[in-house]
Amino acid sequence: MSLTVEESSRSASVKAAWLVAFMWVAYFLNYCDRQAIFAMFPALKQDLGFTDGQLGLIGSVFLWVYGFGCPLAGWVADRFPKRWLVVLSLAIWSVVTTATGLVGSVMALLVLRAAMGISESLYMPAAVSLTANSHPPHQRSRAVATLTTAQIAGTVAGGWFGGWMAAHGYWREAFFALGGLGLLYALPYFLFLRTVDERPADEGLTKPIQSTDSDLASSTNASTSSLRIFTVPTYLLLCVVFPVFVFGLWMLYSWLPAFLFDKFKLDMAQAGFVSTIYLQSSMLVGLLSGGVLADRLFTITRAARLWLLATSLLCCAPCLHLIGNGETLVTTCGAAIAFGLFGGFFAGNIFPAAFEVVPSDTRASAVGWLNFFGSALSGFAPLMGGMWKKTIGIERLLTYTSCVYVVAGVVLIIGLRLLFQRDYARVH
Repeated sequence: MSLTVEESSRSASVKAAWLVAFMWVAYFLNYCDRQAIFAMFPALKQDLGFTDGQLGLIGSVFLWVYGFGCPLAGWVADRFPKRWLVVLSLAIWSVVTTATGLVGSVMALLVLRAAMGISESLYMPAAVSLTANSHPPHQRSRAVATLTTAQIAGTVAGGWFGGWMAAHGYWREAFFALGGLGLLYALPYFLFLRTVDERPADEGLTKPIQSTDSDLASSTNASTSSLRIFTVPTYLLLCVVFPVFVFGLWMLYSWLPAFLFDKFKLDMAQAGFVSTIYLQSSMLVGLLSGGVLADRLFTITRAARLWLLATSLLCCAPCLHLIGNGETLVTTCGAAIAFGLFGGFFAGNIFPAAFEVVPSDTRASAVGWLNFFGSALSGFAPLMGGMWKKTIGIERLLTYTSCVYVVAGVVLIIGLRLLFQRDYARVH
C-alpha cells in the first residue's frame, strides 16, 4: 500500500513538472510577442511616423487593457477549466501578433495592442493558479518562479529578435514569425493539457475565509464570492506594493532600449540586446534562487515570502537610480544586473505570497486583481517616459521611482508585522 502511495506521489510530481514545462513555452511566447515591439521604436518612428508620446502609448494601451481584463479573467478561471482558457488565450494573441505585421497607421497598431492586452489577460491568472494548484505549498515558490523565468527568456529573445529584424528592415516579418510560432504550438499544448487534473494539491488544507454579516464573503452569488479576497488586509497591502514594483519594471522594459540608443549611441539591435540580456539574465538567477530560498524559509516562518518581497524593494531602489544615472555603459549594465537579481525575488514570490492568505478557490481571482492594480499604475510608465523624456528625462523618472520603492518596502515590513499572522490563520 505504501508503495502505491509513493508511486502515485512520484507520478503526480512528474506530471506537475511537465505542466510547468508546457506552460513555460506558452509564457515564453507570450513575452516574445509582447516585448519585441519596444526594440522597434526607431523603425516605427521612421516607417509609421510615431511621435515619442505615441510610442509611449504602445505600452500604456496594452497595460491598461490587460489590467482591466485580468480581474474578469481571474473570475472566469476560478469557475471554468483553466487548461482550456490558457490555450484559447495563446491562439488569440498569436493571431493578433500576426495581424500587427500588417498595420499601416498609428491608430491601427494601437488598436491591435489593445486587442493583445485583452487576449493575454486571459492567460496569467489561469496559468499561475493552475501551476500553483499542481504543487504543495513547500514547493510552490519554485514552481511559480520556474514558470516566471519564461517571462525573462521571452523578454530577452523578443527584445533581441525585434531589434535585429527592425535593424534589417523586417519588423513586419518579425510579427508574422512570432504569431506563427504561437499558432503551431497551440496543438501540442492543447493535447497535453487534456490530461491535466486541475484540483489543488493542498485541497482540504485551506478553508474559506470566515465571514461576518458585513463581509463581502457572506454573499452566495458566484460573481461576488471572489471578492472575499478584499476582506484580507495582507492581500490589500500586496495590491499596493505590487504596482510600485511593476511601474519601475515597465519603465525599464519600455524605455531602456531607446535610452541606451540615445545615451550610448548603440544601434537598435545592440540596444535591444543590451537592455534585456543583463537585466533579464540576472533576474532569471533571482527568480530561481528566490524561489528555492522562499520554500526553505517557509519551513521556518510562513511569512518568508513577504519578507523577501520587502527585501527586494529596498535593494532594487538604489539599483534603479543607478541605471538611469550611471556615467558609463558598464555602470549602467552593472546596476541592471543587481536590479534583476533582487527583482527576481519579488517577481517569483508575489503570487505565492498572496496564496498564503487567500482561499484556494480564489487564487486565479487573486492573480487577476493583482495584475489589474499592477497594470493600471504601470501603464503610466511608458506614457510618462514618452511625455517627459525631453523635459524631466528618463534619468530623473527612474530616481523618483526608486524613492517610491523605499517607501513601499518600509510599508510592507510594517504591514506584515501587524497583519500577516491573523490573515494566514484565517485560511489555514
